[in-house]
Amino acid sequence: MRAAVLTEPGAPPTLAEHPDPVPGKGQTLVRVTAAPVVPLDLLCASGTSYFGRPAVPYVPGVQGVGVVVSSGLLAPGTRVWFATSAGMSPGDGSLGELCAVPDADVVPLAGDLPDPVVAALGLSAVAGWMALTWRGRLRPGERVLVLGAGGAVGQAALGAARALGASRVVGVCRSASAADRARRAGAEDVVLTGDGDDLAARIRQAVGSDVDLVVDPVFGAVAAAACSVLAPGGRLVNLGGAAGDAAEFSSAVLRSRSIDVLGYTNNALTGEQRAAALTAVLRHAAAGQLRVEHAVLPLARVQEAWAATAAGSGSRSVVDLSEP
Repeated sequence: MRAAVLTEPGAPPTLAEHPDPVPGKGQTLVRVTAAPVVPLDLLCASGTSYFGRPAVPYVPGVQGVGVVVSSGLLAPGTRVWFATSAGMSPGDGSLGELCAVPDADVVPLAGDLPDPVVAALGLSAVAGWMALTWRGRLRPGERVLVLGAGGAVGQAALGAARALGASRVVGVCRSASAADRARRAGAEDVVLTGDGDDLAARIRQAVGSDVDLVVDPVFGAVAAAACSVLAPGGRLVNLGGAAGDAAEFSSAVLRSRSIDVLGYTNNALTGEQRAAALTAVLRHAAAGQLRVEHAVLPLARVQEAWAATAAGSGSRSVVDLSEP
């Protein structure tokens, strides 16, 4: 099969012929139609992550969309989303024409959202949704602040917060282009991190009051500023450290307002939770309430998709494998 094959950790994959996967017991064979290139793919391929050095050569890609070829659970031809552990454990991922996936990591798809749209949403949208609902305990009428709002997780969280009944949804971004994406995704206002010294005051002004829930894929000084404007009983849910691995919080603020600072990872979800979240996300996306901007590239241009992800373009790169 044709695939993006990584032969050296730290280098981008290249288009090559690769052996077809042979599904084992309890696996579904999928003909892949679309696969995003996400930061986790680059982390796994770096050879320097906490996953360790990956066994090469391998096909990267931790998620994708396709059609069942064979399965013990699903009929051939069933359209599915799937997850893989490529780069985290030995085996190939979604950036090839075929992929063998554990049955538990396959989710049947309903509706008619195009495959690249589903691929662009994927686990980023699941993270945004579950950070709001499962970890953040969002209630209708609460005020939501989304940090890194121009990224894929941020865009998804903005739309999800509005769909879930938040009374006010504001984004924080570091650039004008990211702010534009955030507004298109549903932010009612956007605060730029570099537009003044007192970020906390500008956030409070944009929200119009204190914040009930912060979705935080960035951490660092931005998270510290956001924490300082949390209302009593407020929650900050951290999903990543794009702006730094450490943040300084005031003990007085945390205690006086009974604030929760919570961690989140998709890896903590059960298969059932992930499937339910993905189904909910896609339902809202089909209704026009949730989006992640993306660019679609053919498999032959996978290195461009890889480079765009490494550069943090803000627009998800999706590889189209539906054409020969």
